[in-house]
Amino acid sequence: MAKTASFFDPEFVKTPDFTQWQAEFSRLFADFGKLWTNGKASNIDVNWLLAYQRKNIEALTAAQQRAVEGAQAVAKRQVEFARAATEELSKVTKDLVAAGSTEDKLRKQTDAAKDAFESAVASVNELVELIQKSQADAFEVIRKRVVDNFDEVKAVLEPKVTKKAA
Repeated sequence: MAKTASFFDPEFVKTPDFTQWQAEFSRLFADFGKLWTNGKASNIDVNWLLAYQRKNIEALTAAQQRAVEGAQAVAKRQVEFARAATEELSKVTKDLVAAGSTEDKLRKQTDAAKDAFESAVASVNELVELIQKSQADAFEVIRKRVVDNFDEVKAVLEPKVTKKAA
């Protein structure tokens, strides 16, 4: 039987491990500093640098768009939960008024409280999943761009091989 995720389970919400990314960034930054040895910069293609930064800004924009879409989805779902809770409260109130004896009213009230609690926990779990997915989607855009950055910088900094005329 598959284990279902629960908001109360500490394994449900995981934080990405940035250790490897930070080590790679530090190494690349140190290598990048070698370009300015003796106060002189090597020949850097300005058009490449502008295109490089444009891609970074596009990735940040895409990540921001995904984050906004996720926030909108969460807000929409919260409104739906509130509407459903209001309708359920109205129904329960009518049932309690129509109930006969005090014991019957207490039993219905207890059942309604239990159902409301279970519904609230399920709603929180769903919202957590929506938030987690939204964050993962936005982070994936940034992660991919960082990896591409390393590859692009590495390709530009590699020595150019010139072919000798035969």
